[in-house]
Amino acid sequence: MARRTKEEAEITRQQILDSAERVFAAKGVAHTTMADIAADAGVSRGALYWHFTSKTDIFHAMFVRQHDANKVVCAAARDPEEADPMGQMRSILSHFLSKVVDDPQQRRVSEILHHKCELAGEQADLRQHLQATGDEIDQDIALSLRNAVQRGQLPADLDLRRSAIAVHAYIHGLIDNWLLRPDSYPLDREAEALVDAMLDMLRFSPALRHPSQE
Repeated sequence: MARRTKEEAEITRQQILDSAERVFAAKGVAHTTMADIAADAGVSRGALYWHFTSKTDIFHAMFVRQHDANKVVCAAARDPEEADPMGQMRSILSHFLSKVVDDPQQRRVSEILHHKCELAGEQADLRQHLQATGDEIDQDIALSLRNAVQRGQLPADLDLRRSAIAVHAYIHGLIDNWLLRPDSYPLDREAEALVDAMLDMLRFSPALRHPSQE
């Protein structure tokens, strides 16, 4: 019976997070109240506060849920035993761009993060969390790029830190731009070509090389 109660509690928790996504996407994080989320989830405010202490707590849990799901997909390129890290990176990034278009949950969360979240006032603490996550993503990209260098798929003098920053900004910018103007081009159909353009930048751009030690 205890296990059933725990399972039911987790179902309610996920239901609340699903509702938070919908309300945040519709109203924006700043204009959403705990009462709004409780009403959408069909739970009492007491039940809501049993699972989450605040709106910021809910936002954090929503973000972590999506980030963790995406991180699992990205694991292959970070694996030092992977024989084709560049191929994995191409597949992962193309999949991620397409997922923003095709997966309603991914699109909602991306829309919230890019255009419905003000990192000020009661949400100021979220800035620090998103900064830490951004640092983690940069490190994961750099690790994937290092694997590609070791496999001879990228130049040996590639500046890993600068390249990781460029990759992160490129993908982030594509998503931000498309979410703002989703009718301007088909991101899902253009995903592979856009990723290939970025990979060519890594292979051929002199600006992403370590300076000569001569």
